Amino acid sequence: MTPRKLLFYTHALAGGGAERVFAALASGMAARGHEVLFAVDFEAEENRPYLSPDVRLFVLGRNHARAVTGLARLLRREKPDVTLSALSISNLKHVLAALLTGRLGRAILSYHGYWVSEPQFLSRVSYALTPFLTWLAARTVCVSAGLKTYLIFHFASVPGRTVMIYNPVLTGPLPPASTARELLSRPPVLLASGRMVSYKNLPLLIRAFARMNRTDAELLILGDGPERPAIEAEINRQHVADRVKLLGYIAEPWEIYAHARCFVLSSDSEAFGLVVVEALANGLSVVSTNCDGPREILDRGRYGWLVPAGDEKALAVALDAALDDPSDPRPRIERAKSFSLDKALAAYEALIEEVLTRP
Repeated sequence: MTPRKLLFYTHALAGGGAERVFAALASGMAARGHEVLFAVDFEAEENRPYLSPDVRLFVLGRNHARAVTGLARLLRREKPDVTLSALSISNLKHVLAALLTGRLGRAILSYHGYWVSEPQFLSRVSYALTPFLTWLAARTVCVSAGLKTYLIFHFASVPGRTVMIYNPVLTGPLPPASTARELLSRPPVLLASGRMVSYKNLPLLIRAFARMNRTDAELLILGDGPERPAIEAEINRQHVADRVKLLGYIAEPWEIYAHARCFVLSSDSEAFGLVVVEALANGLSVVSTNCDGPREILDRGRYGWLVPAGDEKALAVALDAALDDPSDPRPRIERAKSFSLDKALAAYEALIEEVLTRP
């Protein structure tokens, strides 16, 4: 591909999967020889390690109007070939800046979650404006087939301009588990990871954990967020405080994956589920509620357990089974390769060329 000048934009390099993915995509594009700029509204450190020093970082300002005008100035000055944004409020500001500078035909938006996952007022406004945003922008990327269907049928995203590209998995320096015996030699540790927000339904996971037959199991939860007090209250209510640890947000959690036997996701809805792919890449057995992203990642249960969302009894049964028989990790590791960074970069490069060469 011809080297291009690309500008990535999102609100910040804060602690979230979409932010991590966008930093990794920008860094990967720089490694492939493109000139890459990255714009944020404000500085944050959680996912800053994933942004390469080869990527120029610009801070626009927390105020939304300042961010839009700052992004417009950056577009006029730098004249990137294509601009890409992530998350609904950033998509809205991206479209406004592109409109001000006459660059809508070079703007690519990306959605990483559902309406419920972005409850802020302007994020909801952006979702409501999806028909107009996807009509104005060159293309809109959805990170799963389920999310693409959701945007088209529930928010009238323009079908011909809406595409699907899976998020890429990132792996650490530690080797994955190589055999079921190796997994069984580990302590019976369950790992969960995600922002502590309502749709992740971590209280359900706590209740399911308390129902398990295995009383020797330990549950580690990575992440933080507004629902932490409710989660802590549920831990105390279920009398499992001695076996559940809240570890907070860890940018590079690879040692935690290497310590666990099984990964669990309890979300009511999930557009993708980057942590599910990370768990597969590390060889862990996976138990997940049956929602769009994990169902696609696990190929409808071929690579892990899928249980009905909201069913704590079924979740407890599956967790007991996954700890007792984690099975061969090699097919899971191979499955994770379907979500490699190289595949995602190639898909984005093809999309960028399509945008630049279309009539």
